Amino acid sequence: TFTNKTALQAFWNTFEYTIILVPVVLILATLLALLVNRKAKGVTFFRMIYFSPQVVTMTVVTVIWGFFFSSTADGLFNSILRVFGVPAQKWLQDTTLAMPSIAIMSIWQCVGMQMIIMLGGLQFIPEELYEAGTIDGANTWQQFIYITIPQLKNTLVYVFISNTIYSLKMFTQVYMLTQGGPAGSTTTLVYLMYQEGFTNNRVGYTSAMAVVFFLIVLVISLIQNKLTEGD
Repeated sequence: TFTNKTALQAFWNTFEYTIILVPVVLILATLLALLVNRKAKGVTFFRMIYFSPQVVTMTVVTVIWGFFFSSTADGLFNSILRVFGVPAQKWLQDTTLAMPSIAIMSIWQCVGMQMIIMLGGLQFIPEELYEAGTIDGANTWQQFIYITIPQLKNTLVYVFISNTIYSLKMFTQVYMLTQGGPAGSTTTLVYLMYQEGFTNNRVGYTSAMAVVFFLIVLVISLIQNKLTEGD
């Protein structure tokens, strides 16, 4: 499996997708959770807006974003670029832009759920800790670093690990939008397993990749248990 160029590219594409999606989702989910955790007017409405993409299936999301990423001048993103005098982009037909484009779509779809999880973690932090920090002269940034982040440790680990596993099994986006193209630049491990197993009927080859995939997920799960044990 590891000596096959197609499989190596699929592993790399999956890794690229993961390193784009996971940090961005973690940061955005934390920032949005901090925002909607404030007791301000209209917060409930914003929670609903942020969470709403989560209730839409990925198949529907890919159809909608397929129009957004259209390579024609009438595509949504190209229309926006035209306003600023930027030439139309190929997006999903460009080997450089295809995977980041899919990652952006996935981030939009999943960040709402992660925000809700982070919000749950924030609401379990005792208010007395912030009051004590204020009395000691800690500013907002210092309270975030020394109170919020340590108290959110398990939540942050869970969001990080769960999104890593989610990104590793990415399939629908590729199947619906690019079929692994262009030039294999969006062929992920799970999509390659599907292609080899169900299209090319290479059961043994697919089984080998499935075992590797299982071991990767197992290691990630063990890391999560190690990071959260004793808390």
